[in-house]
Amino acid sequence: MNSAVFPSRLIQGYRAFRKDRLPLEERRYRVLAEAGQRPQIMLVACCDSRAAPETIFDAAPGEMFVVRNVANLVPPHDPDGEFHGTSAAIEYGVMALRVRHIVVMGHGRCGGVSAYLSTKAGQAPLPGGDYIGRWISLLKPAEALACDDPAAEADRQRALEFASIRQAITNLKSFPKIAALEEIGEVELHGAWFDISAGDLWVLDQATGRFEVAAP
Repeated sequence: MNSAVFPSRLIQGYRAFRKDRLPLEERRYRVLAEAGQRPQIMLVACCDSRAAPETIFDAAPGEMFVVRNVANLVPPHDPDGEFHGTSAAIEYGVMALRVRHIVVMGHGRCGGVSAYLSTKAGQAPLPGGDYIGRWISLLKPAEALACDDPAAEADRQRALEFASIRQAITNLKSFPKIAALEEIGEVELHGAWFDISAGDLWVLDQATGRFEVAAP
């Protein structure tokens, strides 16, 4: 018989939510429950517990549709009948929720990017793992982009984190519906990178292809 006890930290957090936050947003939750969600922004982010989008952007319930996976990757459009969790979520955000902005946000010290770089040194990305190695192989096209980055020699990890965001945006454009909506100005694609140690947000300048620190 399973004797697992629900984590006390979560119960404590829930009680704090009921006591402090819910009273301030009770009406918002009621409206969201009755009318449904209509977020304007979809954010593709990493699973990393240190870079939670709702916290970084101070988002209220219903403001952002968040898709998280290891290393904030976007696979290219490939309707082959297999299971595609990230692609399904992106499709839902675009076609059902009709989001206007899709933001791909990476972050510093990304474990997925680090694991990919370790494979270049002949190491296993996750010894004994069944899924991580194939998933992070999606970084291979970004690796070529990173090699063209002047910063790559000084900081391979950061260069690949930046390049993976650019590649994810390119892959988003491989989805016919997204490409069509972007063409007529109904969807905009954006890139961002969060520096965990400094708390800085870097935003991709689409014109130059470079990341610049957003004004605090």
